[in-house]
Amino acid sequence: MLSGFREALLDPELLRASRLSPTAFTRQRTLTFPRLLALMLSGMCASVQSELDRLFATLAGESGRRREVSDRAFSQARRGFSAQAFDALRARLLEHLAPRLETQRWRGLRVVAADASRLHVSTRAGAQLTADHWAFALFLPGAEQTLHASLHPADASERQMLFEALECLEPQRDLLVLDRGYVGNATAAWLGQAGLRWCMRVEACGWGCVKTFLRSGLPEQQVMLKAPTRGQCAIYEIERRPSSVRLIRDVTPNGRVRVLMTNLLDAQAFPAEHFGALYHQRWRIEEAFKRIKHRLALEAVTGLTYLALQQDFAAKVLTYNLCAALALADLPEQAATRPNRTYALGALRAILAACLLGAPRIRSALATTLAAIGRARCRIQPDRHSPRPPRPKPHKYSAYKTMS
Repeated sequence: MLSGFREALLDPELLRASRLSPTAFTRQRTLTFPRLLALMLSGMCASVQSELDRLFATLAGESGRRREVSDRAFSQARRGFSAQAFDALRARLLEHLAPRLETQRWRGLRVVAADASRLHVSTRAGAQLTADHWAFALFLPGAEQTLHASLHPADASERQMLFEALECLEPQRDLLVLDRGYVGNATAAWLGQAGLRWCMRVEACGWGCVKTFLRSGLPEQQVMLKAPTRGQCAIYEIERRPSSVRLIRDVTPNGRVRVLMTNLLDAQAFPAEHFGALYHQRWRIEEAFKRIKHRLALEAVTGLTYLALQQDFAAKVLTYNLCAALALADLPEQAATRPNRTYALGALRAILAACLLGAPRIRSALATTLAAIGRARCRIQPDRHSPRPPRPKPHKYSAYKTMS
């Protein structure tokens, strides 16, 4: 898998498509464009200079650190390309993984989870970069792959983020799984008229039909939602007509009742008892955000510009995709266990950049690392329920980067 990805990394067309300045990367430099991309794909959780010294020591076959490039050279070089380079590489990786993705479907549909997460990035007074942003993603839970990722300002709407990402979805083939932040008659009409199949969690507050359904005690019921208002139809460019949906009662292992709404109306093809496990798959995007934000220190940005944030975000999303793909590569399917993804991130991060650059002495280390990841598996516990306790979420700032 890495050999094909390495070819994309070294492809001159990648630089031409993402170059921001006509003179960027035209001179012979030690920090070439492929080396810069590979370095940023290593996670970069420590200081920039430490990461640079470690990379060039590895490429030279040394175990310590080797000073070849300064952090100022890195800062100057990154101004020459856009984050679209990492988006193009992510698309190339997903193309390579397409045969595996086709096998991981729910009743013939590709499950896509959508969610947004708040970022509080490191910055300083007077800098171009503001502290608060939204990160939005479309995620494939079975394969642990991010299909789409984008940054948005702090005052953005989650529905607008989803609207801008619709082109990444395939109507009649994808099943979009949403949490409670996307509810509304307009959302249901908009997704249905776009030809998308969807399932979302809803609350009784504000939904008369949901209140009635909860009181009825029925396991499922088909209801008709009111047509969106004229103003909503104008905003979302949809027709003003009601939407037929199906309400499903799902009882969690601890006895809590939640209501799922979907436009999959065929009870024979899509039995109600299977929707609880379907909605539970959405939790994988929450775990992916946690690992990218805290295991890969996304909020400790390696620069003080919005371009630096865009590059770090796109690079670390791709790093997660690469590590998830490698953790599952050449491993037999085991229904009772899964790879320890946090362990895989830590193990692969140290050698990923050198592997992408084809360092000859690192090939044996990659095989050893993948074997260790294969042994470090977690046991899957069916119906496991671990409520998240209410507490402030930790945020890493640049002053708290690791010393390694």
